[in-house]
Amino acid sequence: MLESIGLLSAADLSVLQAELKNLYQEVKTGNFVIEEGVEDVHSQVELMLTRKLGEAGKKIHSGRSRNDQVLVDLKLYTRDRLQRVATETKRLFDLLIQLSERHKDVLLPGYTHLQIAMPSSFGLWFGAYAESLVDDLIVLQSAYQISNKNPLGSGAGYGSSFPLNRTMTTQLLGFQSLHYNAVYAQMSRGKTEQTACTALAAVATTLSRLAMDVCLYNSQNFGFLTLPDELTTGSSIMPHKKNPDVAELLRARTNRLKALPNEFALMLTNLPSGYHRDLQLTKEILMPAFDEIMNCLDITHFMLENIRVNQDIMQDGRYDAIFSVERVNELVLQGVPFREAYRQTGAEIAEGTYQAPKELHHTHEGSLGNLCNEQIKGEMERVYAQFNFNHTEAAIRNLIA
Repeated sequence: MLESIGLLSAADLSVLQAELKNLYQEVKTGNFVIEEGVEDVHSQVELMLTRKLGEAGKKIHSGRSRNDQVLVDLKLYTRDRLQRVATETKRLFDLLIQLSERHKDVLLPGYTHLQIAMPSSFGLWFGAYAESLVDDLIVLQSAYQISNKNPLGSGAGYGSSFPLNRTMTTQLLGFQSLHYNAVYAQMSRGKTEQTACTALAAVATTLSRLAMDVCLYNSQNFGFLTLPDELTTGSSIMPHKKNPDVAELLRARTNRLKALPNEFALMLTNLPSGYHRDLQLTKEILMPAFDEIMNCLDITHFMLENIRVNQDIMQDGRYDAIFSVERVNELVLQGVPFREAYRQTGAEIAEGTYQAPKELHHTHEGSLGNLCNEQIKGEMERVYAQFNFNHTEAAIRNLIA
């Protein structure tokens, strides 16, 4: 871009591009070091280029500020990490759909108020968390779109008197669009990171709820599923214990992630326009958060791959009352008014004459007999495709080739 507006010669451009690609390879192999006394990565790159290429290396800071350099770094980093989270989220989604299909005929008590309510199934249970991840991916997509805007050329937040071609750098870096207003480009710092953590918190919310279910369902009082020995621990004094440590730690870690948007909200409170050093601290929150959610997604996938489902839960007589709605509906279909059928079934339960009708006929969309997993998969494919990762990947491949 600098060459296109006359700030670099064609010869300068050629040697600078070649040497920058060499430095990129040093980074990839772990040999790049920021030397003592050098302020940051940008200063180190400029120093190394100047040592190798002389005057040409001193020209690369034209039209830039440390502010927009750091901001474009954060955008590129956040965009890349959100892609990884989205990909891993879809991988977990695919497993949940597989488990839903595999166990669609295995009944499971459904609860409201932690009281047994109506028949459910493992197909419905696994599928519910799959569809939850679809909505989470929509939130991730919003964060990705905000991170996929180019701030380069905004300088310290007020642009430049150089005739910069910001559209060109947007295309070269594979950004979907640019932050047009130079002031707002700088104001997007902090907001980008907060939105990303809000998206991570959405995924974390789904995982924490799933982890809580696993903790409950694995307990002896429920006995709906069993975790393998490798994912549980014992007690120092109680030899019978098999504690669901993996699910408990998953619950704690994801609940901690849910707090991060509020941490950003407080950090960004009362900041006027322009850059402020407060924003340097956002990296301390953002970068570990990406590592944490990736670990949580990975261990959730591993846990679900190895979980064992109880096939005979509903054979236990304690769950007979859960079929009371089936009895009410049975009477309604025979012509009894609903309120009368409800009263009659209640009386049968109270008198001990109630017999659970365990043959189920649930056919509407999203019910026991019609999980709509294909439709849910279609929703996931649609949302995932809208990220358009191929556009960014192709641009970056071309840039570093």
